[in-house]
Amino acid sequence: MKPGNIPVPAVRRLSLYLRQLDNLWRDDQRTISSRQLGDALKLTDAQVRKDLAYFGQFGQPGIGYNVEELIARIRGILGTDRMWNVLLVGAGHLGMALSAHRGFARKGFRVVAVFDDDKAKIGKRVPSLEGVTIQPVEEIARAVREKDIRLAIIAVPGEAAQGVTDRLLAAGVRGLLNFAPVSLDVDTAVAVSSVDLAVQLEQLSFQVGAAASLEDVKK
Repeated sequence: MKPGNIPVPAVRRLSLYLRQLDNLWRDDQRTISSRQLGDALKLTDAQVRKDLAYFGQFGQPGIGYNVEELIARIRGILGTDRMWNVLLVGAGHLGMALSAHRGFARKGFRVVAVFDDDKAKIGKRVPSLEGVTIQPVEEIARAVREKDIRLAIIAVPGEAAQGVTDRLLAAGVRGLLNFAPVSLDVDTAVAVSSVDLAVQLEQLSFQVGAAASLEDVKK
């Protein structure tokens, strides 16, 4: 099946399956059934089987899935069976926190370059990244070319995000993880995943408020 025909939620759940399988492997569990995997993630076994079926045949009837093999298959599907070089634009508090996130490397993503337009920051070493110093945004194209970068993290103020995006796309970047609180105008061939932390908190406050209201009704 072509990627465009696979439901986005199914692809997203692959990452959840992979995280759970990684945990199982570390706990020395070598096989798992679709029911067990679904129960761990509050999904039905039918949903697990349907999601995996978009990508081929997995497991054996009566036996389940070999955890190591399923991890390898899912990593191949997601493209994390290789190491991706990633650049980061924005060396503020959020950017520095992201550069220090150890989970990226464990999942196959390596931040190899950091950029900012603040002259006071340019040339300073990034504490969490060995051999990496903050570069001016004008150097993005050169870094993309020399380090074979296709993915970028945007951690800049909203008003600067589109300009940074345009520069990244012109340099050849085709996947953006956007932390700026704005929607980006990009070509359909470009993959964008946006994370607005304030929006996530709004959703949490709604859910907590709704749950509290329901409890009040029950009293």
